[in-house]
Amino acid sequence: MPVKIENQYTGKLPRNTLTNVERALASVPREHLRGIERLRLVSVITEPRARMAAKGTDLPGLYHPRQGNQGAWFEVALTPLTSANKPFHKRIIPRLSFKGNLSAVVFSLVAQHYHLTLRHSVKRGSVEPAVRAYVEKQLKAWNENQHKIRAKLFKPLQPTLERWSKSLAKRAAAEKKKKG
Repeated sequence: MPVKIENQYTGKLPRNTLTNVERALASVPREHLRGIERLRLVSVITEPRARMAAKGTDLPGLYHPRQGNQGAWFEVALTPLTSANKPFHKRIIPRLSFKGNLSAVVFSLVAQHYHLTLRHSVKRGSVEPAVRAYVEKQLKAWNENQHKIRAKLFKPLQPTLERWSKSLAKRAAAEKKKKG
């Protein structure tokens, strides 16, 4: 059963939002979506418990686990992703990266569902790193699927770039350790 996408966003949706969500969900293995009833697109998340936990920041997504006979579902807030209530010069970058950010939020919600309900070998304390690794893996596959020519061109260079990023991260960690 496919995931139903509900549009409760007040205002005009950014271009191709529904197709981007459908493509992101289609790139995830079907068994990872087992038990998910719907994905709701909203302006902002109004769940009071989630707002307290986030300490006032705008949450881009919220996973609602299964409760009683109501199935699990996702809630994605579009205002934090588009920065709609900010000045124009602060909206440019979020608009350009909207497609990737939307996919990352969808993947993180799927990962939370997968690791909390379907994958029983993950302990509560290690859910966050597992979710982060899942999202990174799915985003990499999704990005290669979206940009096939670019992915083919940069595939031979990727190991070198990853080595550089690891060495830079180690160097930054060493500098941070020296300072404090």
